[in-house]
Amino acid sequence: MEFFNPKSNVNFMGARRWTVMVSLLLIATSFISLATKGLNLSLDFTGGSLVEVKYAQPVEQAEVSAALEKAGIHHAIVQRFDSTNVAIRLDPSEVTKLASKMEKSVSSLDARNSQISESLQKALSVNGRQVVVKPSVYVGPQVGADFKLGGVVAVFFVLIGIVVYIMFRFEWKFAVATVACELHDVILTLGFFSLTGMDFDLTVLAAVLAVDGYSVNDTIVVLDRVRELFKTTRNLTPVEVLNRAINSTLSRTIMTSLTTLLTVLALFFWGGPTLRGFSTALIVGILVGTMSSIFFANPVLLWLGVSKQDLMPKAKEDAELARRP
Repeated sequence: MEFFNPKSNVNFMGARRWTVMVSLLLIATSFISLATKGLNLSLDFTGGSLVEVKYAQPVEQAEVSAALEKAGIHHAIVQRFDSTNVAIRLDPSEVTKLASKMEKSVSSLDARNSQISESLQKALSVNGRQVVVKPSVYVGPQVGADFKLGGVVAVFFVLIGIVVYIMFRFEWKFAVATVACELHDVILTLGFFSLTGMDFDLTVLAAVLAVDGYSVNDTIVVLDRVRELFKTTRNLTPVEVLNRAINSTLSRTIMTSLTTLLTVLALFFWGGPTLRGFSTALIVGILVGTMSSIFFANPVLLWLGVSKQDLMPKAKEDAELARRP
């Protein structure tokens, strides 16, 4: 399918110094925030308590969250399995706060978990609700460490695989530009969660990995067009080739981003609190990824000195041999 629009002739590369400067500023801000504030890791990574609750009558997830907030129990993760069964996850700070409110201290972990469950039952037994709260179960932080290590390893191998594939499929300069764009999008997404203090859980980690893949796909479409134009055009400078490649894929980039964004916005508004972090990460990743494939990847490729000869090494060697005496 041809996405070239002859009416689109925007000089995107003319603003490359400003766009790269903005990108580098955002990356620096993200690094500073991650180094100073870090991520607001959820129970999946920090450990805490898990409590199962059974209602006598159907209940909505939002109603359970509102009852907990009203009782002063904040940052609880509520997950509804069916109309009457709910799981509540509390982070360590909330567990400590509930334990400090107990009338007498308890040395046994089982006794403390039991009393925490009693506190939750009082908080949830409002408006005539009949609630059965099972004793809480402690979730150790070691599970969270395993999740963090698995996420880092997954991202590392994804980056290595992408570099190897693009080096064989395209050329090493294209591989460097793609990975730079990919890291740009992931770092800015993580920086957004660090700056806003939103909970970072396993669903958000999954969204970050999805952003990673989306970034590669969006960038490769533009770079593939760059390669094609270098091979099929003559007397065009690298800047002109990059501009033409961006313009010719612009409609495809916009349509892909908009249709994906509409789906994610539906998750954000109607997916409930459980999918709020997941959809937020995807929204940020789609916006950042769309902009970086135009305003960051191509300037990096130009900075690396891409040229027509890079994509036709055999022709270059033959020309050099022909000039030799």
